[in-house]
Amino acid sequence: MADAEPFILASSGSPSVQSEDSMNIFRLMAEDINTALERDPAARSRWVVLTTYAGVHAVWAHRVSHWLWQHKFYWLARASSQLARFFTGIEIHPAAKIGRRFFIDHGMGVVIGETAEIGADVTLYHGVTLGGVSLEKVKRHPTLEDGVVVGAGAKILGNIIVGAHSRIGANAVVVKPVPPHSVVVGVPGQIIRRAPEAAASVIDLKHTDLPDALAECIQDVNERLAALEQRLDVPSHPKAPHYQKDEGVWEIPEAEDYTI
Repeated sequence: MADAEPFILASSGSPSVQSEDSMNIFRLMAEDINTALERDPAARSRWVVLTTYAGVHAVWAHRVSHWLWQHKFYWLARASSQLARFFTGIEIHPAAKIGRRFFIDHGMGVVIGETAEIGADVTLYHGVTLGGVSLEKVKRHPTLEDGVVVGAGAKILGNIIVGAHSRIGANAVVVKPVPPHSVVVGVPGQIIRRAPEAAASVIDLKHTDLPDALAECIQDVNERLAALEQRLDVPSHPKAPHYQKDEGVWEIPEAEDYTI
């Protein structure tokens, strides 16, 4: 089967995509190495990043396959991207548009679809999927705006926009648009909006700092119910669950032991 024609993305509202024309390829490579050093404390030296970082190698290989795709060498583009997948464990479609200072940490199992767009200063961890949900040859993959961080195993599906400086928690499944400066957790992803001033200008890598919106909502209902029962002099249910917010643990009085 012949390769499909590349999808032409609209220019309005697009994130900052790469511009090799304005930068020498070696300056871009140096920038990628410095980005890895800044975002991965395990990176000991530029030589280590240059020779052993699969995420950086995948980005470099994508620049080659993307150039081939833009110049209508579709089979060569796909072949080179599959070769990069074999060596790095990271699959990036050659038509995907990727911005500068894009960093994939660890990287194994990352999949980036054909019409995905990724802005500048974006970070992905292993197991992330930017997937499509349509069989039509249209824009069907996500757009990540500048400064987005996506935790390990997260799935972002469909033609949706993840707003700038948002953080996607590990293993979240995101199926609807995310406003800028938000945190997304859970399955399906629950969106918690942050105040813009709360997001620093630096890359926000605290992807373990995730609010549990559902637990806090349930606990609020439990506290209101307990206050109402006390007011009506009605005894509480002996097995009513209680959420210990400080510890992040649910307690169920008189519960049976659970085995795995």
